[in-house]
Amino acid sequence: MKKILILGAGLMQEPAILAAKHLGYKSVVVDANKNAVAVSFADEFFPVDLKDRESLLELAKNLNKKGELKGVFTAGTDFSASVSYVAENLSLPSHSFESSLNASDKARMRACFEKAGVPSPKFIEMTDSKMLPEGDIEFPKVVKPCDNMGGRGCRLVRNMSEFESAVPHALKNSRSGRAIFEDYMEGAEFSIDSIVYNGTLTITGFADRHIFYPPYFIEMGHSLPSKASTKIKNELIATFALGIKALGLTCGVAKADIKYTKNGPMIGEIAARLSGGYMSGWTFPYSSGMNLTEEAMKIALGVEPDYLISNRVSLPWQPHESVKGQTQPFELYEISSTLVSAERAWISIPGTVSKIYGLSEVRQIYGVRDALPRVKEGDEVDFPRNNVEKCGNIIAVGINHEQAYKSAEDAIASITMRLEAHNPKTDAFLSGKTECDEEGFPVSAFTFSPKNSNSVNVGEGTKIPENAKVTGLLPETLIPLADSIKDWNHCTLRKTLEKFDEICPVHKELDGKTFWSAVLRGGIQGALYVADNYN
Repeated sequence: MKKILILGAGLMQEPAILAAKHLGYKSVVVDANKNAVAVSFADEFFPVDLKDRESLLELAKNLNKKGELKGVFTAGTDFSASVSYVAENLSLPSHSFESSLNASDKARMRACFEKAGVPSPKFIEMTDSKMLPEGDIEFPKVVKPCDNMGGRGCRLVRNMSEFESAVPHALKNSRSGRAIFEDYMEGAEFSIDSIVYNGTLTITGFADRHIFYPPYFIEMGHSLPSKASTKIKNELIATFALGIKALGLTCGVAKADIKYTKNGPMIGEIAARLSGGYMSGWTFPYSSGMNLTEEAMKIALGVEPDYLISNRVSLPWQPHESVKGQTQPFELYEISSTLVSAERAWISIPGTVSKIYGLSEVRQIYGVRDALPRVKEGDEVDFPRNNVEKCGNIIAVGINHEQAYKSAEDAIASITMRLEAHNPKTDAFLSGKTECDEEGFPVSAFTFSPKNSNSVNVGEGTKIPENAKVTGLLPETLIPLADSIKDWNHCTLRKTLEKFDEICPVHKELDGKTFWSAVLRGGIQGALYVADNYN
């Protein structure tokens, strides 16, 4: 039986395990977590740490004693270098180990870009917060671990005080104990997936990223195809191609986080793997009709990616001024999208989840393909400081951007997470407490500046009668804003109150100032929390 070794057994690896089955290969899956969600899909499972390359190689050699192991693969993990290490030692198709290391370590990556003249932020490598560049520091900057994904340990630093706390946090989130301190790139951000094969580069997904909540970089969703102009898109792809060449990636996949700044394209990072965040396994296949994971897996198996080759269209080489003169490194192609995919995340204020409403119903909303919760009742939640701390994701598909966006955002707005009462973390959030090195974070659910009024005093001196519907008691200051302002989860102020009346028709008499302050700060979660505290 032909076998493929798949690194990772989380949700992001489920499409890979299913792809192996569809291609007729036995999936041998490894993960340090024997309870990972996709373990049950594997034909064989071994509990191995993905960063333990020698143990992975030993396992692969044992699997290959009869010549049955045909490839090594991962998607949505940090461990493309482990894939290449095993594949290179067994002469299986892959990027070289050295090039995968270049694409796994941000300091090595930046050095490769700098040497090749590929636009990326200026940086220094750090092992402690005392390693500062000489001269005055011009903020803002970014601190991030050299070797982690999901935004863990990554943040904007706007002054020296924030720098001093950010560096230790980044180092803690780095497996090698190193971080980079780099210039901040101002501009629209994009994700690009691609397949590198036989001297060609085929774009297999070009998405707009929706990033919020400084000083952190929380991706609240992505949408593809991008709304970027053809000119900007082609310039970004040309820079991406040069970055791939600079890292030495030649056989497999590559994904980029890239921005278009006032000076043109600038690369945040390039990884030697398919993207996480539902793009490669969900949104791009929905929009294009191509199973990207299968086509990428074929390359790892030494099989021609026939669907990819038959359906790709040629792209022009249109570099930006900043990289003009550099030689075109690949023939450029693209797999086009005919539908629009919109992925959106929902988040929570701090606390403990007691009840989740609306999750089963959102699947009935027109255009919604998937509802993918990350938390359940009884779990502790927080306002996210990285992309792992979000509560779940909705994926919707439409014939145009407007339709897809509306379906996804309507679904998010229909989900409500009720929190347990009397929780110090929830109390601190609703009181507006923030850390000294996180100015302006977390933001309030509803932010506004009515004339001659302070939002914290809305409802002062009023009472909400026992069991009264709050929709009809909206303070005069808020009436003009009822349908125009939305919270983090795309819920208007009016819909928030309608939710409260539906979920909590029976409640004690509530202090007006306490209730409306909680609504403005914490949305529906704040409203329900106050009522539950009174009850």
